[in-house]
Amino acid sequence: MLRVRRPPQLDLAVHASRALRFFPRSDSAVVRKAVFGSLILGALLAAGIFVAVSTGPVEIPLPNTVRAVLASISGETSTSVTSTQQAVIERVRMPRVIMALSVGMALAMAGTIMQAIFRNPLADPGVIGTSGGGALGAVIMISLGFTGSTLLIPAASIVGSTLALLAVFAIAFLGGRMSVAALLLAGVAMSSLLGAAVSAAILTTDNFTAQREMFFWLAGGFEGTTWYSVRVIVPFVLIGGVLAVISSRDLNLLLLGDDEARSLGINVRAFRIGMVVLAAVLTGIAVAFAGIISFVGLVVPHAIRLVAGPDHRHVVLLSALGGAFFVLAADTVARTVISPAELRVGIITAMIGGPAFIALLMTTRSNRSSL
Repeated sequence: MLRVRRPPQLDLAVHASRALRFFPRSDSAVVRKAVFGSLILGALLAAGIFVAVSTGPVEIPLPNTVRAVLASISGETSTSVTSTQQAVIERVRMPRVIMALSVGMALAMAGTIMQAIFRNPLADPGVIGTSGGGALGAVIMISLGFTGSTLLIPAASIVGSTLALLAVFAIAFLGGRMSVAALLLAGVAMSSLLGAAVSAAILTTDNFTAQREMFFWLAGGFEGTTWYSVRVIVPFVLIGGVLAVISSRDLNLLLLGDDEARSLGINVRAFRIGMVVLAAVLTGIAVAFAGIISFVGLVVPHAIRLVAGPDHRHVVLLSALGGAFFVLAADTVARTVISPAELRVGIITAMIGGPAFIALLMTTRSNRSSL
């Protein structure tokens, strides 16, 4: 007997449709699943934080690190570490750890939102063009000499990411009707165009120091992170996370298709544009402080859905926690694998995300065939 497989781009919609049938009576199950997943990821995050703080050129025993971090949080002075070790923890490693957590959360939530509004598991800030737009905005600021600005570069990156996504929507709407396929293709084209623009901006820069900084920045990394940078990015990520969680139920409805979502009371166009702007802001602020760290928004949400199901009421939160752990682990590996030198975080995430993207693409192509 012949069996026709369902096109993969409909998988999320089908799963969401099934979940939608049980919305009135599954709230307790959703909460239990979210709490259980959050506890597991929270435990992994706590362990990852202490390991990240204890490792590096200045080795600090893990038990001493735990006591020192807890003492620092409570405002006390720890006697378990030397003054040098305490300074390394408070001024170097803790800001870097919090930055890695924030960037991971931002990119994972942006990827989750994009996969929902594009109804495609291959959607990602790097694939759609938001990372390229943010990179172009930041590179322009760096080339103009604003290398030390912790406000202009993030602002330019957010503007670049937002304009890139709005341009993708405008291109996809040229025919008078905007389809998900047109959005995805326009995003891929925009990503290629912005990548070329970033390369041109770097190669035409006369300042060798700025050019070198751009190359290192584009590979993604957290060295040089300060508490001031942390204070800038954290509010964006927290507010964006709250908005994403609030919108998670409507993201489920959007997966049913525009017509069904509209019949259920959603202003589809306004909601999609709002989610696009939110994803662009999250991507832009992450790119501004960390450079381009690829595949986080692709790998993490997809892995969370495989384990916890497609319901965005807990996928959004779990993706944020998973993204934080993924980027923190990648940064820890980047700092220690060739110590005292460092690899770029973007290299580590690409080494993991690249094969995962290929596997996902092969699965997508395989599912399109009929038996």
